[in-house]
Amino acid sequence: MRKVVGVAIVVLLLAACSQDGADAPDGQTTSAPATGPMVLTSTAFADGDLIPEQYTCNGDDTSPPLALANVPDGTVSLALLVIDPEAMSAPWDHWIVYDIAPRDTIPEGVQDLGTVGTNTWGRTDYGGPCPDLGVHPYTFTVLALDTELGLAPGATKDELLAAVDGHVLAQATLNGRYG
Repeated sequence: MRKVVGVAIVVLLLAACSQDGADAPDGQTTSAPATGPMVLTSTAFADGDLIPEQYTCNGDDTSPPLALANVPDGTVSLALLVIDPEAMSAPWDHWIVYDIAPRDTIPEGVQDLGTVGTNTWGRTDYGGPCPDLGVHPYTFTVLALDTELGLAPGATKDELLAAVDGHVLAQATLNGRYG
């Protein structure tokens, strides 16, 4: 039950942070371009599929390649969160990065990407899927923001979510599984 409540809180926070453009400054629209909503994909795995071992703690523990489509006009920076919502004690933060320059791709194994926050291991780098038991879901979420956050390196997920409140233009999610 505790896991379900924790996952629900993360989902609600991310949803509450997104905006439809009604409060955009100076009449600027903050919705995605007419080509459709922002989309996050990977050449390493399809949405809902197994994440290849090389991107996990059992492999090279390197981040997978990611691609974005339809990043909204007016995007100043991106934020990236990789979370295991079903870890034993609470959602497990694997990678937190913010103040990423707007882009269409995030290369495999990238080391120099925006400002890195602190994951649940207490590290400031990518920590690939590493489930304790069974197959776990992993959620890769990218937020398009109308500002740079200016958070110091090492911010936590909670600090990031508080900082993005009112600044999310769009979000995209890619789901994978590993175990």
